[in-house]
Amino acid sequence: MFQMQVKTSTQKMYFSNILLGLFLSFFSFNVFANEPVAAHDSAHADTAAHAAAPAAAHEAESTKFDPGKLILHHIADEHDWHFFTIGHFHATLPLPCIVYTESAGLQVFSSANFKNEHHEEIAFNGFVLEHGKIHAENGEKVYDFSITKNVASLLLSAVLLLSIFIGIGRKYKENPHRAPKGMQSLFEPIIIFVRDEIAKNNIGEKHYRRFMPYLLTIFFFIWFNNMLGLIPGGANLTGNIAVTLVLAIIAFFVTNFNGRSTYWTHIFAMPGVPKWMLVILTPVEIVGIFMKPFSLMVRLFANITAGHIILLSLVSLIFIFENAALGLAVVPFSLFMNVIELIVAFIQAFIFTMLVSTYIGAAVEEHHH
Repeated sequence: MFQMQVKTSTQKMYFSNILLGLFLSFFSFNVFANEPVAAHDSAHADTAAHAAAPAAAHEAESTKFDPGKLILHHIADEHDWHFFTIGHFHATLPLPCIVYTESAGLQVFSSANFKNEHHEEIAFNGFVLEHGKIHAENGEKVYDFSITKNVASLLLSAVLLLSIFIGIGRKYKENPHRAPKGMQSLFEPIIIFVRDEIAKNNIGEKHYRRFMPYLLTIFFFIWFNNMLGLIPGGANLTGNIAVTLVLAIIAFFVTNFNGRSTYWTHIFAMPGVPKWMLVILTPVEIVGIFMKPFSLMVRLFANITAGHIILLSLVSLIFIFENAALGLAVVPFSLFMNVIELIVAFIQAFIFTMLVSTYIGAAVEEHHH
């Protein structure tokens, strides 16, 4: 996936040797060489050399490895799905671009149209792709409904979740008293863990059942996408702030739409508290309603994105210092961090589900006399 361009000057040496040989051959036949002309040629050669020096320096600067650009490229969303690069070959899956403008209407085309045969970005049909965003060349506003890499990964994870758990549910229905086998035996301990250690403990025996489908969905959705993001070439879906925002908004509505009267009373008229204190505590409680989903959004986004940045930064050290021997230290440590990321993938799904269940439990808690 990472490539380095090595600068060589052997071609320039060969070309200079050929020119020198031709010059000596010509000098052996031309006995009456003109001295001013020779001086002029020497001055012209010096000028050409000075002119070529800035160009060579600019070329060296353009081919210098940029770790920041590499890291942002891999954690950001894109209109194509790039897997790896070998030499000049780019293993890329083009994705459909769906754009709408008032002048041209709805247009659907492949993202491959934004690249030429040299894998350079070009304009297509009045649109240009800049920094992962589609813009109109005439400056018109573009409504982009494209299937990006993150959207494609979202659909892939949805297909995986549906195919796995519909099959598991069918087996439970067909053989309710038989010991689990295959995928059923793999996921049953995790389902029981979510039920007993998360739902029952935080929501309570009376209400936990109606929230189990939601809690299982967010747990396995986050876990599956965390794991898919660790595969080389995978999408950074749970490291996208828009995805974690939607998850947090859903948790906000599920919690507050199921809030009982005691939940709202505790927020707006906290029992046992002097009325003059409510002026201070009520605004704090109202802010807390919105801070809970905000913390869910930022926590998941920051932890997953930070893990990807650390792994890519470690690998980039080899190319920054241009030392293959450094890989003897970097590669084992990167493998260790990858194992840590596998654990973090599960922990982040667990923490998100655990916190949501505590919020729901506080909302549905009944008044104790």
